[in-house]
Amino acid sequence: MPNYLPEPFRIKVVEPIHMITLEERRRILEKAGYNVFNIPSDKIYIDLLTDSGTGAMSDRQWAGLNLGDESYAHCRNWFHFEKAIRELTGLKYIIPTHQGRAAENLLFSTVAKDGMIIPNNNHFDTTRANIIANGGVPLDLVIDEGKDPSLEYPFKGNVNITKLENVIKEYGKENIPVMMLTITNNSGGGQPVSIKNIKDVKEVVSRYGIPLFFDACRFAENAYFIKIREEGHGNTSVKEIVKEMFSYADGCTMSAKKDGLANIGGFIALNNDSLAERIKERLILIEGFLTYGGMAGRDLEAVARGLEEVMDEDYLAYRISQVKFLGDLLEEAGVPILKPTGGHAVYIDARKFMEHIPQSQFPGQSLVVSIYLQAGIRTVEIGSLMFAHKDPRSGEIVYPDLDLVRLALPRRVYTSAHLRYVADSIIKSYNNRKNLRGMKIVEHGESNLRHFIARLYFVD
Repeated sequence: MPNYLPEPFRIKVVEPIHMITLEERRRILEKAGYNVFNIPSDKIYIDLLTDSGTGAMSDRQWAGLNLGDESYAHCRNWFHFEKAIRELTGLKYIIPTHQGRAAENLLFSTVAKDGMIIPNNNHFDTTRANIIANGGVPLDLVIDEGKDPSLEYPFKGNVNITKLENVIKEYGKENIPVMMLTITNNSGGGQPVSIKNIKDVKEVVSRYGIPLFFDACRFAENAYFIKIREEGHGNTSVKEIVKEMFSYADGCTMSAKKDGLANIGGFIALNNDSLAERIKERLILIEGFLTYGGMAGRDLEAVARGLEEVMDEDYLAYRISQVKFLGDLLEEAGVPILKPTGGHAVYIDARKFMEHIPQSQFPGQSLVVSIYLQAGIRTVEIGSLMFAHKDPRSGEIVYPDLDLVRLALPRRVYTSAHLRYVADSIIKSYNNRKNLRGMKIVEHGESNLRHFIARLYFVD
């Protein structure tokens, strides 16, 4: 096995975790409707549900919390927050929000009208749901290489430029208020987007007067992949790569709970004067005043410091290495994963893992349930439960290209010993995969985010 980097930090504070019995886990799953979102956190041994807001903050961030100025308007921490984001992105207007989906809602409720098209490489769940809730139509235009889990390709998050051109010509530029680009591409396996592809996307949309916005949740991880994978960038610092990436953007939304290294927070940043004013009006209505946007002053400070820390290349090298370490353990045992490993998670190819279970019976969710039952580990399905939907024109069920189970690693939380336990447990499930059964939904609301609230049971 290759060498992996040790953690570039020391542990100062610990939180105990406990394993409950198999019988307890069985009862909890039944009570939760076989939906791991419904399981109390103290019944989880290792929690890989998400990397959003679940990381460990640094001593510097914790110190910053004690400097929180809780004045309603223009607190001291706002100025640090604004300065950090402006230096990071180069964008003119900084609009704080309490998290990423609030930023998405503010953007799409302002720009989207019924039937308008919002292209992306791949929309994630809340992005897609916010577009639909505001009358828009999300379109995924990721390259074909990004749809093949077994293919080794360095930038599987790239946009198919030909498809983008065709979409603009088919629907008309007046019906496309914004082009989104998710960096890294979460729905497609945490895969990065190359600088060349960002430039190509910018060139196309600029010709038609369509603004380019990043979903910038994991911008630093994307920049590090550019440094180590894209020709001509090996000697360029991550800070310089980040600066170049954002030089092509007209704006961005961000959940600071990812590469902001904070437990809460987010923002919109953009250059357009009139759009910024309209978004600010909505912000005051639903989030808060212009200089806090739903966050306490202490949280503004934690985000500002986190955005500065995340571009530390020692940290990023360790972060990418840790994900690869878990992926390599699984791959060496024959477990099918999406390759190459991405920036924040290992993604299991659930369709290949359990070829005997059809998409209509949610193979990914069956695996999520098995992993929790087997080992007390919480993961999440990124597949048919999350993304399958009824086509409004044909009435047929449209299934996603991939059925994945995501093992999202909280930042600076788990050690290599934890990850070995995770790998050993999943390998046991893989060796027992023929005994796993498909699932069916027995209860869900009308939400486009049914995976958060659905209750399921096994197919007879």
